[in-house]
Amino acid sequence: MSRMPSAESTQASAREPDTVRPTRTDEVAASGSELIGGPIGRRALLGTSWWTPVRIIVLVAIGMFALGLIQKAPCYDGAWFYGASSQYTHACYSDIPHLYQGRGFADGLVPYFDRLPGDMEYLEYPVLTGVFMEVASWVTTGSGSMQHQAQWYWMVNAGMLMVCAAVIAVCVARTHRRRPWDGLLVALAPALALTATINWDLLAVALTAAAMLMWSRSRPVAFGVLLGLATAAKLYPFLLLGPLLVLCWRAGKWRDFGKAVAATAGAWVMVNVPVMLFAFEGWSKFYTFSQERGVDFGSFWLIMAQNSSDPLATETVNTLATLLMLLSCAGVAALTFTAPRRPRFAQLAFLIVAAFILTNKVYSPQYVLWLIPLAVLARPKWRDFLIWQVCEVAYFLGIWMYLAYTTSGDAHKGLPTDGYHWAIGAHLLGTLYLCGMVVRDIFKPERDVVRQTGDDDPSGGVLDGAPDDFVLRPGGPFPEHDGHEGGPQVDWGSRSP
Repeated sequence: MSRMPSAESTQASAREPDTVRPTRTDEVAASGSELIGGPIGRRALLGTSWWTPVRIIVLVAIGMFALGLIQKAPCYDGAWFYGASSQYTHACYSDIPHLYQGRGFADGLVPYFDRLPGDMEYLEYPVLTGVFMEVASWVTTGSGSMQHQAQWYWMVNAGMLMVCAAVIAVCVARTHRRRPWDGLLVALAPALALTATINWDLLAVALTAAAMLMWSRSRPVAFGVLLGLATAAKLYPFLLLGPLLVLCWRAGKWRDFGKAVAATAGAWVMVNVPVMLFAFEGWSKFYTFSQERGVDFGSFWLIMAQNSSDPLATETVNTLATLLMLLSCAGVAALTFTAPRRPRFAQLAFLIVAAFILTNKVYSPQYVLWLIPLAVLARPKWRDFLIWQVCEVAYFLGIWMYLAYTTSGDAHKGLPTDGYHWAIGAHLLGTLYLCGMVVRDIFKPERDVVRQTGDDDPSGGVLDGAPDDFVLRPGGPFPEHDGHEGGPQVDWGSRSP
């Protein structure tokens, strides 16, 4: 009968050097491996060739990214430029070629400093994303037709985003030292291939994944710098400081948390202040646009609005969404302080970002990229990950078919409003399902596939194996629980006073 080490005694990276192979512990992974010859045997010569797990994962990620580019071919060849609905019927829409001219890059306008001629007065993206977009415009050829230039701009951005995708795969593969093959879930995620080049979200996701890697290596300053840069590219990464706060509170790791917060703030300030000082109106556009934006695609707020004769005002939705998010944060904090064993950092990071996505007034299809690496680190279970991905692919197809329906006039090609609501429901239910599995793992750590193999919190850095300093549970040692049916018995160990 196997037993799991206690949190206080576990230092998996030092004591359990053997690589965890999903084909031995995951039924779906084992079945899938039959396509390439079956699970790795005990006599396989691992580590003796160039084909390391990380290199294989990077090549798979690049291959899947390339398939995503091929999926956009109908739009690249004309649907972006001719016909309002064809880019939707082919499900190959991308913001990138449209914003090349629409946000002044084709005319050499400087983001945030130069006013745009259209309805959007300034670029509505955070500063670091604006820099990314501007750099891509420098590499884009300025000759030829506007269609030719927009195609070049999309291709240049695609190349830069492919590097981001490779970085994400590497970071996830290396965050859990003993579980490099979990990175294959990121590389093979169909939603990543489909949404990678819709917008520029992969930049923030890559920086966030790198930050998670640095925290797992007990480098809070490097974590903070990368998280600050990620927040300068997209707003959501700063949410990770919330879970880190309650985890460091429970473990008494205030000094490391302070370093992380200071480095995050410093990196964000270094990027934003120069633009803020000299082009405040342009710099603030992202924040005012986010506040003033009405209920939009993908949210349960849209379902409510489209089924109501008197929909809620934007200000009311903003207030209610904020309250729901604050309640979610309180729930994550309560979960952290009452769990029988301190939750893993990746688990809480996934839950807090998922809560933001579920309560937000808009869910663009590329937002799934925010969750993919966190989901893999939180629950690297192939069955649950694929269930969630099926739901996200259903939503990806649903939104484009709905837009095809609304832009095709009397032809009504695509998915009507009621059908689109079902697609939104699939996204919401799939995300809630994965959240439920993560919460169950927190309350029953013997069912956590990461901890089943003897690890405590391999993405936790200074939190990995650390004793508790503050919990909201009765005093004394935690009880010993039997594992779930067919699983290991678990010895919780004793909580430090």
